[in-house]
Amino acid sequence: MALELKNPHSVLAALQSRPIDVTEIRLSAGSLQGNWGEVADEARSHRIPVVIKKSTPQKMKRKQSEDQGRRTAGSMALVKPRSSSSLNHIFAEAEAGTEVKGLWLALDCIQDPHNIGAIFRTAAFFGVKGIVLTKDRSAPLNATVYDVASGGMEAVPFAVETNLSRSLTEAKKSGVWIMGTSEHAEDDVSAYQQDRPWMVVIGNEEKGLRRLTLEQCDVVCRLTPTGIVDSLNASVAAGIMIARFSPFGPGVQ
Repeated sequence: MALELKNPHSVLAALQSRPIDVTEIRLSAGSLQGNWGEVADEARSHRIPVVIKKSTPQKMKRKQSEDQGRRTAGSMALVKPRSSSSLNHIFAEAEAGTEVKGLWLALDCIQDPHNIGAIFRTAAFFGVKGIVLTKDRSAPLNATVYDVASGGMEAVPFAVETNLSRSLTEAKKSGVWIMGTSEHAEDDVSAYQQDRPWMVVIGNEEKGLRRLTLEQCDVVCRLTPTGIVDSLNASVAAGIMIARFSPFGPGVQ
C-alpha cells in the first residue's frame, strides 16, 4: 500500500532514487512554486501523473497566503514504501575487509515514528552504512517516518529483523563491533574512539536496551550529563553518537 508523503523533500528524494515507486503527485493550486514545483518537474520527467487541485477564485488568494511555505499545504504524493534489505547487504562493506571505518546503527524497539525518522535523517547526513530495526514492539516505517526523515529513508539501507540478538551476532561475524548505550553504563562515551567499525545500539525510549541485546554488546557506554537535565530524547542521543563515531564526525582522532 502506498504511503501519503507530505514533505516535498521526502518525495523528491524518492523520485530521484526510485521513481518507479512514485505513483502520483497531488498538488494544491497554491503550491506550484518552490519545493513542490521542483517535485512536479521531476515527476513529469518520469511521466508520473501530476494532479493539480483547483480552488475557487474567491478562496485561492487566501489559501495561498495561509499555505505558503507549509510542508502540508494540501499537497502530497503516493509513494510505495522502500523494501527492507538483507543483513548480508547491510554488512557487505564490512565483510569486504575494506579500510573504511564505517558506522552502523541498531534500533532496539524504538516506538516513536518521529524518533525513527529523525535518526534516519541524521544517519543520512553523516553517511551511516546501514540501520537494523526490530520488527516487533517498534513503530512501523510509515509516512510520518518518511516525512520526518526528509529524504533520509532513501539514502540509508535498512533491515527489519525479528531477532535483534541474532542480527548483532551477524554484525560481529562481519567484523563490526557492537556498542550499546545505557544511562547505567560504567564507561562514558569518551572512553571510545572511531578506531574500528562500530554498530551503535539505541534502546527503547522508556526501557532502554533489552537484556539479550546488552549481552551481545562488546562495550556499553553512557552520555554523561553535565547539566541539570539527566536524560535525552532517543533521537537526540542517537544523533550525538552518530556525529561522534561517524568517519565524518568530530569524534575522529
